[in-house]
Amino acid sequence: MAWMICGTAPDAAFPLTRGRWRLEEGVLHAEGSSAPPLPVRRGTPALIGTALIACETLGAEPPLALLAGDAGNGDGSRRIYAHLAEGLHAGEVSGLTFHYLFPDLDGHNRVLMALEGMSPRPVLVADAGFMYVAKMSGYADAYDLFTPDAGELAFLADEKAPHPFYTRGFLLASEDDVPELAARAYRHGNAARFLLVKGKTDHLIRGGELLGRVSEPQTPALEAIGGTGDIVTGLVTALLAAGFGMERACLTAARAGRIAGLLAKPTPATQVAELIPFLPEALRRAAGEARSAGSCP
Repeated sequence: MAWMICGTAPDAAFPLTRGRWRLEEGVLHAEGSSAPPLPVRRGTPALIGTALIACETLGAEPPLALLAGDAGNGDGSRRIYAHLAEGLHAGEVSGLTFHYLFPDLDGHNRVLMALEGMSPRPVLVADAGFMYVAKMSGYADAYDLFTPDAGELAFLADEKAPHPFYTRGFLLASEDDVPELAARAYRHGNAARFLLVKGKTDHLIRGGELLGRVSEPQTPALEAIGGTGDIVTGLVTALLAAGFGMERACLTAARAGRIAGLLAKPTPATQVAELIPFLPEALRRAAGEARSAGSCP
């Protein structure tokens, strides 16, 4: 069974498209479809491009992707919700990574109900907009992994906030606050089984317990590049699709993303697509370090 990535393209005219994709010179092409090519800049296309390259490096089956155009009004996202609730069947996919989707509570709940009825139930990973609606629904604990940054973690920790814009100011979001915010999110049932919190130091947390940190190498120029978090989530997706356990997948992905940044020698003007060619070497190094250490990096 393949993995499936679900998200949107920032073009209202982009049709609902499900299937295999290939990456050529920084552009995604849907195989056997008339959907237009998608440049890999950031967002879900960056996640898909990363996962394709990483799965090829790992010798894993490449992921499927379900995409629709959405310019912010939710129309394309609603098409994706409806397709998942009605057109996905048990045994089709081993896991799903949900990314930029317009938060729609009714759509989310119908999808989750359909997934919970499957045997075996796919592994569920959520980032970005879908992570927001998963928390808003009250069913965050049905998910296996959330991949927030520190600001998004503050939203998860705020049991009253309906959207990240309304996170209460007393919930700070600095690196030092991560363990406390994670504990609060778990206490109120607003976290997935695992949290991979992305930041200057990446934290992996399960049920409030800190499992590991990844802080090296440090490449300050990466902070100014939009889409680096999408790369980490794409790497986690590929590692899970390749059969890695959750803890090892998360910590290896965090390390590989940092190594790719180091190898690329970025400047603040670097685009996230320019990091993708360095992912195979970065992933090999991160996975090799994990094997030589006898554990996760």
